[in-house]
Amino acid sequence: MVWLVNRLRCMSVAELGYRVRQAAVVRMGRRMSGRGAPPPLLPRALNLGVHGAPQLDAAELEALLLDAEHVLAGQVVLFAERRFDVGVPTAWNRDPDTGITGPSIYYGDIDVANRELVGGIKYVWELNRHLHLVRLAQAWAATDDARWLQALAQNLRSWLDSCPALTGPNWTSPLELGIRLINWSLIWQLVGGEGGPLFKGDAGARLRTDWLDSIYAHCRTIARHLSRHSSANNHLIGELAGLYVGAVTWPCWKESHDWQTLARRELEHEAQTQFSRDGVNREQAFGYHMFSCEFLFIAGLLSQAVAQADSHPVDGAGNQPRGERRSGPRIEPFSRAYWAVLQRALRFLRSVRDAGGHLPTVGDADDGCVFRLSAGRSDRAAKLLALGDTVFGGLPDHQPGVRWLLHTLPGAWPDCDAHEIDSGWAFPDGGYFLFGNAFGEANEIKGMLDCGPLGYLGIAAHGHADALSMVLSVAGEQCLIDPGTYSYWQERKWRDYFRGTSAHNTVRIDGLDQSVSGGRFMWLRKAAASIERMPASSHEFDFRGSHDGYARLADPVRHVRSVRFDGVSNSLVVRDEISARKQHKVELFWHFAPELDVRLSSQGLSVRGQRFVLQMQVSGADLQLELVRGAENPPLGWVSRAYETRAPCEVLRVTSVSSAVPIECRFTITFI
Repeated sequence: MVWLVNRLRCMSVAELGYRVRQAAVVRMGRRMSGRGAPPPLLPRALNLGVHGAPQLDAAELEALLLDAEHVLAGQVVLFAERRFDVGVPTAWNRDPDTGITGPSIYYGDIDVANRELVGGIKYVWELNRHLHLVRLAQAWAATDDARWLQALAQNLRSWLDSCPALTGPNWTSPLELGIRLINWSLIWQLVGGEGGPLFKGDAGARLRTDWLDSIYAHCRTIARHLSRHSSANNHLIGELAGLYVGAVTWPCWKESHDWQTLARRELEHEAQTQFSRDGVNREQAFGYHMFSCEFLFIAGLLSQAVAQADSHPVDGAGNQPRGERRSGPRIEPFSRAYWAVLQRALRFLRSVRDAGGHLPTVGDADDGCVFRLSAGRSDRAAKLLALGDTVFGGLPDHQPGVRWLLHTLPGAWPDCDAHEIDSGWAFPDGGYFLFGNAFGEANEIKGMLDCGPLGYLGIAAHGHADALSMVLSVAGEQCLIDPGTYSYWQERKWRDYFRGTSAHNTVRIDGLDQSVSGGRFMWLRKAAASIERMPASSHEFDFRGSHDGYARLADPVRHVRSVRFDGVSNSLVVRDEISARKQHKVELFWHFAPELDVRLSSQGLSVRGQRFVLQMQVSGADLQLELVRGAENPPLGWVSRAYETRAPCEVLRVTSVSSAVPIECRFTITFI
């Protein structure tokens, strides 16, 4: 009840009306569930004429086939890191982590937050995105071995039987339907479309019919339940991308053109709206920055492929069909402005990665991805940047996942601005500034300061209470870190800790977060950061900023942070000033990567990495300094580098009680 009241507080009158209408649609769907068949098909589905596999070296092919063997045995990678036994045949409605099987009832009657009913719903959803089934299609395309095609057919058949339209936990999220459609579209092209061997014989014909019926239900459900108003974040981008892919790949029903038109128009709008002018995703969560980019790339590349198939239906010899699609309105590529959003987004991503390839874990992340076309450990940022280098820069597609994607969606490169090969350091619209020296080189020092908004829209669902927080890497090694997310659905104290202020390199007052939480994915009061002095450059960095998060207290508190980096001496000074009428408990936190040797003595703090030593001196009145590692009640000193995993790390907590306490931290970096 408390959550519901808080959620209603975040809604406008227009959103309340929309939610009421959506509830009515769900109720009506319950009455209509199971009645009638999808409308008759119109010829024909999209076939881009994909044949075989892209060029693969022996190691790449071996890794792909080994992963496919695991899938064949029911061993599936979820969240990019962990492999789970999902059964043969797959138990599609079972949470592979807890073993709980969700009910096969009308989706509108399922509470996905009830772990006793459905287990961990994110595990169920991740399995049912069908990223691993694409691997079977790739294995068949690369080898022409019929057993991969047979395994794919068996998996699709079992899914269609286990998950009929609008039934069970796999129909509860329009976003998940969209991701599944995207991976189904990749499979469809890789196996040769409706004329391919997957659909030969009576069993193949039934599979085709039932699959198309389910595809229709997917598109129809997404179109009726798009995330609107305060929920219109990455979910809306993903739903629109899935609907667009579904409508373009299978333009088989009279509604298909309307779905495609709606999805394209709104994707163009959301791309402009959900990314800042300097390329930062407005959810202030770097994991969802990449997630949204993946959706935008898939939709955009499909439009390029279809436009080329329309314009050039034959190959270079002029006598072989390159692809087939039904006659109808021409599919136009996405606009130059749409692709410019992706260019700027990749420029930001390239800029904030350090020389070791590490990306700060700012905001929420669940390791979920839209497509996974290469085997082995996933570095999503590297793959996106490689994709951008090829699509925007014309560079060779050296990454196997990129080669597979561009092989499956073959088209001309988009009309876009000149490729931005240079990285940047100042992203004021998005709220991030970089400081340091020798970016991209062996002796790189790269720090990042966060002075952006809490998150996006009314609930800021995936933002963290991290105003004026910082991270730092030296020589490609993480030093000062953002501890990440850990889990959305574990015990509430862990969700609150990892998104709270004490899990970030900033100041907390009176044990309270800078912003006020209203639930696991909701903030009621949002700290707003302000830039008071703009830095001139990354290597002569002099910043001053503040936030109003503690202005809500009975005795309002103002926190001002100054950050100065001197590129000549490789020294960093961070000064935190607190002003109030009365005394308050002030805590300053510094989180260090777990690989580092961190020691606190009377002379200060010493941090040793493989190639550097950082010395830190803290000055101020009546300060208490302590190192904390892996405390549980309350949590402090933890890092999460993958979804639902956590490990202890060292945290320096500096504490004082004062009404006006300046705390100054001086960092000196020496390479060894």
